[in-house]
Amino acid sequence: MDMVDRYLEAVAAQLSAEEREDIVAELRDLILSRFEAKEETLERPLTDDEKEAILREIGHPLVVAARYRKGPDSLIGPELFPYWLYGVKAGLLVLLAVHAILLFVTLIGGPRDAGQAISQAFHGFFGAGLTLIGALTLAGALMEHYDVKPKWLTQWRVKDLSAFQLSDPSHWGAAAAGTPKAREAWAPRPLKSSNPSGEAVFSFLAVGLFVLWWIGLIHFPGFSAIQINGGEAALSPAPIWATLFAPILLYALGQMGVDLFTMIQPQATRMRAVLSIVIAAVGLWLTWMIFDAGHWFTLSVGADQARIAGDWVQLDFDRMRALRDAPRDLIGVASTLSLIMTWGLAISALSLVFKIFANAWRVVQAR
Repeated sequence: MDMVDRYLEAVAAQLSAEEREDIVAELRDLILSRFEAKEETLERPLTDDEKEAILREIGHPLVVAARYRKGPDSLIGPELFPYWLYGVKAGLLVLLAVHAILLFVTLIGGPRDAGQAISQAFHGFFGAGLTLIGALTLAGALMEHYDVKPKWLTQWRVKDLSAFQLSDPSHWGAAAAGTPKAREAWAPRPLKSSNPSGEAVFSFLAVGLFVLWWIGLIHFPGFSAIQINGGEAALSPAPIWATLFAPILLYALGQMGVDLFTMIQPQATRMRAVLSIVIAAVGLWLTWMIFDAGHWFTLSVGADQARIAGDWVQLDFDRMRALRDAPRDLIGVASTLSLIMTWGLAISALSLVFKIFANAWRVVQAR
């Protein structure tokens, strides 16, 4: 086998069987004509080194095959790349918030080495971030390869754009600082000029991460163990989570479905509102079931155990004000987490009630 045949075989291996024969024949003619022209110039046969130099001028077999191959030449093309970048930034911010919460919970227990806890949180965030970037890259590559173009790529509206500031940490900080410009940018808009598409993208990413964690495909180190006075306390879920595993999963998938519908049909205001009411009502029912269970987790250090549980009595502002003075032993940490979770469920329930009424008003306005 001579040099040309070996080169052409390397090119052919990268091409589909249907077009391989014609392309190889075309390349062979090109290569031989280049050889003949060079031999006429030199007035002698070419050496192997001279032939190889010409083949290098034509290009590496992978590059040459790419010129003939149909389909995209990159995993994520220039049209889809900005959306991929937004998804990465927004997703990383969600992961950062999750790991910040985990670090806060860890530090409540008073670890011996706070630096080690921060290091573990960083490594957990780094690993989860790589998983997120890989998943988004795979999704983008599939869309690029199969030329999938959702409606939100081309039929966007200017009033849907402000929520994309969610991927900019500087806006989060400015809003938290309460600057007038930030308050104006983040203040709730009238219902008729809401920004559904950007919010839906962010929600879809956040809930998608939750679903992956809920079914065990990704892990957040720190959820299963808490440091208490330098020792490790095991955190085990109460039976309510096993009971509600499937309903919570369906609820999250339903929310992702509503977000996807919002991205595809942002103009369908009434249908989006009706679907949001249904999902919010399910979420409110789940919140009540979790709250009513009373017992949510169990902290264990050896044979000692303490429940993370709550009831209506916990919804007391005096208890919240005394939170920082709580002891760092097993009982104290369990009491602190119980209070935080009770208030978190209460705030979540109020948010869902507001969402139901807000979307009911959208339904009335859309008529």
